[in-house]
Amino acid sequence: MAGGNKNKLSREEELLLQDFSRNVSTKSSALFYGNALIVSAIPMWLFWRIHQIDLYQSAVFFIVGTIVSTYLVAMAYKNTKFILKHKVALKREDAVAHEVMKKLADDKKMTKKEKDERILWKKNEVADYEATTFSIFYNNALYLVLLIVASFYILKNLNPTFNYVASVGAAAGLLALFSTSNN
Repeated sequence: MAGGNKNKLSREEELLLQDFSRNVSTKSSALFYGNALIVSAIPMWLFWRIHQIDLYQSAVFFIVGTIVSTYLVAMAYKNTKFILKHKVALKREDAVAHEVMKKLADDKKMTKKEKDERILWKKNEVADYEATTFSIFYNNALYLVLLIVASFYILKNLNPTFNYVASVGAAAGLLALFSTSNN
């Protein structure tokens, strides 16, 4: 174990570790922040049209609330994706292996190791895509439900500006908190 080569990871090992890390690609991060910005901007319309808040007088609250909410919702997307990716990979493993083996059945030049690597790569690709889309859908739905419940039921008698700040903060905060669970 004293040798320097024992501590270095192979390219395949680095790729495998990358697939199981909490870090997301730049593409996923842009997708998460773009979607989070859109869903975080919805409360502005809701409070402007339904609660009759003036856009110009409350612009600072709207901007700060949207920025904070965007960050927390994007964090929830990342946390949920990380948890879901492994579950999806386990459920899709047999189907992906069957599909890849069917495509590669005629290729006699490819070794068993190469086929296994292709299966692993495809499984991670499918799991990443499905976990990303479900994370966005699930968190958007939960955020909007939390926002509506807080705004129209729990905090309905408060000043509309304070209602906005509290509703958006509570919905985004709870969403980020719920996303940190292991289930």
